[in-house]
Amino acid sequence: MMQRKLPAVLLILFLTFVVSFAGCARMKTRYRAHNAAASPSATPFLSSTPKEITRAELVKLRWIVGTWRGTGGDVPPFYERYKFENDTTLVVETLADETLSKVSDESRFVLRDGHFGSGTGDSGSVATALDDESVAFAPTGKGNFFRFQRQSDNSWKAILNWTDKNGAAKERVYLMQRWPAK
Repeated sequence: MMQRKLPAVLLILFLTFVVSFAGCARMKTRYRAHNAAASPSATPFLSSTPKEITRAELVKLRWIVGTWRGTGGDVPPFYERYKFENDTTLVVETLADETLSKVSDESRFVLRDGHFGSGTGDSGSVATALDDESVAFAPTGKGNFFRFQRQSDNSWKAILNWTDKNGAAKERVYLMQRWPAK
């Protein structure tokens, strides 16, 4: 009688092992798929390839013009103003506080030779995607991928993506709301 139970117990143990192994393999496949989706080449807004943009296409970004209050990302609220200086240059002013009376920093995104971006060399960024609702940027050296995603006439999200020192994909999202609120 003991001999009959032993094969049944071994069969149960073997089946448990097979089911566990299959579950681990499925988890590993999902992990790989998730990491592939987070890689720069897997999604258009994390592409490193600069997009050819014309002056006419840059008009699609006019929704971002205005003064905005940013929240999220575990930082205190901050204030920024976006304005087109001309048909090829977007100026971004960082404002000292909610009074909007003092500019503490300024950057420019310029359309040059068909590419729209800011900064130069290792501290620059270039647009990799542009449509009526968003614009995405990739670093030209060190830095983050980031995307401005329109939510409504009065709000949009700034979404930053990077890889930490351990190779893990990271994301931070800031909600930008028109200021003063209407």
